[in-house]
Amino acid sequence: MIRSKNIAVSIILSIVTCGIYGIVWFININDDVNTVSGNQNATSGGIAFLLTLITCNIYGLYWMYQMGSRLDDAAAQRGLLTQNRGIIYLLLSFFGLSIVSYALMQDQLNKYADNGQS
Repeated sequence: MIRSKNIAVSIILSIVTCGIYGIVWFININDDVNTVSGNQNATSGGIAFLLTLITCNIYGLYWMYQMGSRLDDAAAQRGLLTQNRGIIYLLLSFFGLSIVSYALMQDQLNKYADNGQS
């Protein structure tokens, strides 16, 4: 089961802690998306972060696209419209706005948490 998170607090904590909370948020988003999409055998958040670090964010760009695709899959499973989120998250991340992608992902995850549809 996933829990709703306050997006504004997460952004502020990411800035105040010089990105350390952003790492925790990244890992939590990954694990929550795996839960919501029903893909429990996907890469864990810790491994995804480690791969992003090792590849100097090349894996991070791939990760952004994959998270969007998995959120689209979760929406399709629930009979909702898909929005091709992967491209949006990838472009935002490519232009240095990863935190905006995190916020958009978290917003979608909060909808699933609030509806109890995890």
